[in-house]
Amino acid sequence: MIRIRYVFMVCLVPYFLSSQIEICDNGIDDDNDSLIDINDDDCVCQVVSSVSLISNPSFEELDCCPTDKSQLSCATGWKQASAPTTDLIHLCDWGGVEDYPPPIPFPDGEAVLGFRDGRLSSSNPLDAFWKEYAGACLTSPMLADTLYRFEFDLGFVDAEISPPINISLFGATSCDALPFGVGDVAFGCPTNSLDWIRLGDVWVDGGSGDTWIKAFIDVIPDQDIYAIAIGPDCDPVPSSEVIYYYFDDFHLIDLASFDLQITESLHPCDQGFTLSIPENIDFEYQWYLSGIALIGETAAELSRNYGAGTYQVRILSGSSCRISSPYEYIIPIINSSDTITICVGESYVFGEQVLMTSGAYVNTFLTRDACDSIVALELEVIGQQYDTIEKTIAPGEVFEFRDNNYTDEGEYALTVPSALSCDSLLLLKLSHYKVYIPNVFSPNNDRLTDGFQPYGALDVVTSYDMKIFDRWGSLIFQGAVWDGSDYPTDIYAYIIEVKFTNGKSTPFYGSLTLLR
Repeated sequence: MIRIRYVFMVCLVPYFLSSQIEICDNGIDDDNDSLIDINDDDCVCQVVSSVSLISNPSFEELDCCPTDKSQLSCATGWKQASAPTTDLIHLCDWGGVEDYPPPIPFPDGEAVLGFRDGRLSSSNPLDAFWKEYAGACLTSPMLADTLYRFEFDLGFVDAEISPPINISLFGATSCDALPFGVGDVAFGCPTNSLDWIRLGDVWVDGGSGDTWIKAFIDVIPDQDIYAIAIGPDCDPVPSSEVIYYYFDDFHLIDLASFDLQITESLHPCDQGFTLSIPENIDFEYQWYLSGIALIGETAAELSRNYGAGTYQVRILSGSSCRISSPYEYIIPIINSSDTITICVGESYVFGEQVLMTSGAYVNTFLTRDACDSIVALELEVIGQQYDTIEKTIAPGEVFEFRDNNYTDEGEYALTVPSALSCDSLLLLKLSHYKVYIPNVFSPNNDRLTDGFQPYGALDVVTSYDMKIFDRWGSLIFQGAVWDGSDYPTDIYAYIIEVKFTNGKSTPFYGSLTLLR
């Protein structure tokens, strides 16, 4: 009997290849193409870039590295607007005035701008008008009758040096208005010139100081503005203290773009740090981290801190779909170094470590803002090990060190008081310049010891003067090389004055045998 086997082949086409498309806010790769949510081309949405009209907003781009005060011109695109000069602080070199240091870390990058509002004086009223402004030409003009937001970070030193201040924004219709009040340190604010108008101001209070405060000014100019100046308001501020502040991270954007302008709450190192955008009850929101939807994050502000990464937010309004440009959330880490010197037997507390041995150490601390501060410490324990001094002198020369004289070759262990009033151990290694003087020569033209002279390395001996005497004490030769011509086999005496590279001269005495 013949059996027949029937084989049925079914071609299975996965449903997601034929019909499924990416759902853009569920955190799942719906169409199995390894691209999730807005990383997938299926999720088309207009990306809105909030482009600031101020170039180099955080002073990071440099034409030179500032080395002292009054060097704003080193920051690309920025101009010193007033005769009193602002200060560019950049970690490439100059960290600011020691008496009023900027709050650390900086809000953005490695540079900030320092400025004064009045200066220390009790007798000269003109000093109350000492006002420092930074200026810039805009990348494109602020258009008349358009709403703009000027956003910035203001740094406060402490309550006395940086009291509450009214920060003002000024505008001009031409970049030719920069600078103003040339040469007049008592000129005051920009509006003392007809070229400038006041665009707006905001009162900022830094409390006890050592902090950064984010603030903004909303502006609707009544004419096109091509240049701005930023600094204190126009009222004179006499003070018995230095009044000083810091600027960082300027943004000047039309307010429509601020719908998708992501801003921070709290410090980036704070566990409660979150991001938000301006809330509008007519909008639907969805937040993304690395392009993948954060499930449940559908409000204008994130509910919690999801950690460092690239954030975006999508806004749906009717048929409109807009998404913000990426926001990079970076948790700052502060790196610093220090060198500490202690005496032997003492200790140094470094975090939870108690150190008593010289060496390099690294520890991580938390700043007031809960940032990691990585400190590299170089600890030197004076008296724990020898420092070595090596010295070479001419034979017979005296080396003087701390009221002691040393002539003979050898090693000397010394104890020297340090500036910390503890003993520092030194090892003196004393050696002599080496000079070889033969005691026999044979002037027989065999090219071996045909002449008599001393031998020393070129980097040791610069010159010498030789005198030869017969056995009766008569001078028979003076010069550099004695060839012994016309003299019989005998014993002769010499005096050789050798001059060394250190400028010292030493006489050498001895005898030699002439062989024929």
